[in-house]
Amino acid sequence: MNIYDFDKTIFYPDSSVTFVKWSAKRHPLIFLGCLPIMAWRGLLYLLKLIPKERLKESAFRFIKYLPNLDEELKIYWDEHESWICPWYLENRRPDDLVISASPEFVVKPMTDRLGIRLIASDMDKRTALLNGLNCHGEEKVRRFYEQFPKDSKVESFYSDSLTDTPLARLADKAYLIVNKGQTPVPWPDK
Repeated sequence: MNIYDFDKTIFYPDSSVTFVKWSAKRHPLIFLGCLPIMAWRGLLYLLKLIPKERLKESAFRFIKYLPNLDEELKIYWDEHESWICPWYLENRRPDDLVISASPEFVVKPMTDRLGIRLIASDMDKRTALLNGLNCHGEEKVRRFYEQFPKDSKVESFYSDSLTDTPLARLADKAYLIVNKGQTPVPWPDK
């Protein structure tokens, strides 16, 4: 199997950030109502007083007020599906796995369209609360081993970020994605 990060790897740029901005344009009053808490938690995060998980929950707080989140996501992905990187589409295999820090409910509609498996941050799409840790760094490896045996063969791994080095170490070959999601290059000293 091949494992991929999603944001800035097979989808460029970041699906979570893009979805939040897109939603803010579509529902400015909902977004503005959530902005004070988002800003406050952003400040607390910058001051290292709250973890990334609380910041992420604040960024997605607006979803609680959307009339139909699933319909919003369908429209979003209809508009953004073409942002899947061509190099990935040319190399896609049915046993591919995406492991992403983005909320599962954001990424899953697209991975379902691509016909590939997904492990992602487990955020409740009704409350915007995370169930557990953000799926990032070593947490990606832990979640991988929750679903796959320790002797699973990972042929190749692809990511835009060196924070994914723990996953890169599991693969026979690993690639860093550069040039705005367009070019895989060998992973630097995994």
